[in-house]
Amino acid sequence: MRFAGKIAVVTGAASGIGKAAVLKLAGEGAHVFAADIDEAGGRALAEQSNGKIDFVRCDVTKPSDIEALMNKAAAKAGGIDIVFNNAAAAGDRAPIDEISPEGWDLTMDLVLKSVAMGIRYASPHMKGRKGASIVNTASVAALGAGYSPIAYAVAKAGVLHLSKIAATDLARYGIRVNAICPGFINTNIFTSSLDVPDEHKDQAKAIIAGMSEAAQPVARGGQPEDIANAVAYLASEESSFMTGTHMLVDGGLTIGQRHAWDPEAPGLFDALVAMEEAAKAGAPA
Repeated sequence: MRFAGKIAVVTGAASGIGKAAVLKLAGEGAHVFAADIDEAGGRALAEQSNGKIDFVRCDVTKPSDIEALMNKAAAKAGGIDIVFNNAAAAGDRAPIDEISPEGWDLTMDLVLKSVAMGIRYASPHMKGRKGASIVNTASVAALGAGYSPIAYAVAKAGVLHLSKIAATDLARYGIRVNAICPGFINTNIFTSSLDVPDEHKDQAKAIIAGMSEAAQPVARGGQPEDIANAVAYLASEESSFMTGTHMLVDGGLTIGQRHAWDPEAPGLFDALVAMEEAAKAGAPA
């Protein structure tokens, strides 16, 4: 019961990583304010909690909603101890040579500005609270190309840097700020971004999980609970010497090319040599 007596706020709480984090924090004693635009999912989560979870409808693209959420949570016990700024979506998928200003701004509002405003409106209620901790969801997309559309990747890189700088601003108040960079986690974010019909979402999630298993050293798809466990660690006193940094929870996805862990897979240099030899022999590469 690491969080007994603690007040926690989780955004994007009705499904996926957010839901797993809500259940983890509440299961270890916290009273959790679960925020989402999915009213049905959020209320169902609260109704099963025996009073340990309150659902609050919150559109994180609206700063006034975030402010109201934090004020409501703080009113429960005079402050807030834990905040998990998690809500996001894939946003506009257009490449940089095609994306519209509106698509760019929408993605930034949803993925980056929402986190900044979450910190902004939570931190006044966290000052002086022993063990106060803010955790933000970044992504492996913040660390390099090829993991997501460009607007999402840039926004998540912003979340990563925001976490570092906010940690310095809030250190004087005893508030720690850290981020988590998930890899391929089997949630609805992929299927929703690809506009997969509802009747095919389970099949699509299974395909994505299979792809992730083949793309990383840990041979299983990432689960929301993998991230929830990291959130609980960063929110707890066990990580009290950590601030302004991030945890990479990706099954090894960002280690490198597949041959780094699969001896049967050709390395890039081996592949180039094979192409060169094929070209010399007059065979197709």
